[in-house]
Amino acid sequence: MQSLLLKIATFIESLNEWVGRTISWLTLFMVVITFLIVVLRKINNIGWISMQESVVFMHALVFLLGAAYTLKQEGHVRVDIFYRNLSDYGKAWIDCLGAFFLLLPVSVFIFWYSLDYVTDSWALQEGSREAGGLPGVYILKATLLIMPGLIILQGITQIIRGVILILNHKQQHTGS
Repeated sequence: MQSLLLKIATFIESLNEWVGRTISWLTLFMVVITFLIVVLRKINNIGWISMQESVVFMHALVFLLGAAYTLKQEGHVRVDIFYRNLSDYGKAWIDCLGAFFLLLPVSVFIFWYSLDYVTDSWALQEGSREAGGLPGVYILKATLLIMPGLIILQGITQIIRGVILILNHKQQHTGS
C-alpha cells in the first residue's frame, strides 16, 4: 500500500515540478516584453495595450500556476518558530494537520468560490475590456480553478508522505 501511495505522490510531485519549471520561463518573457514596452515607448513613442496586458497575464500565470510548485519546494512563508526545531516525525504531524485542516479546505473554497466566476467568463468568451487588448481573458481566469487543483494535489502528497513517515516512525519505535 505504501508503495502505491508513494508512486501517486511521486507522480503528483513530478506534475507540479513540470508545471513550475515550465511556467518559470514566463518570468524571462516578462522581463523581455517589459523591456520592449519601455524601449518602444521611449524611443519610438509606440505602445500596444496587448503587449502591456501580456505582462499582466504572464504575471498572473506565474503566481497562480507556480503556487503548488512553490509549496512542493517549501518556498511559502511559514512561521517556523517551533517547526524548525522539531524532528522529522513532529514536522510530519504539522504538515499533515496543516494540509488537512488548512490547505485543503482553503483550496476547495477558492475552487468553489471561483467556479461561477470562471464559468460565466467562459460563457461570454470574455476578452479584454481595452480596445486592442488581448482576447481570451476567460482562459486566464480558468487558472483560478487550476491553481487550487494543483495545490490540492500537492497537499495530498504532503499528507501521503507525512502519514508514511509517521507510520514508519511508530513501527520503528514499537518494534513491529
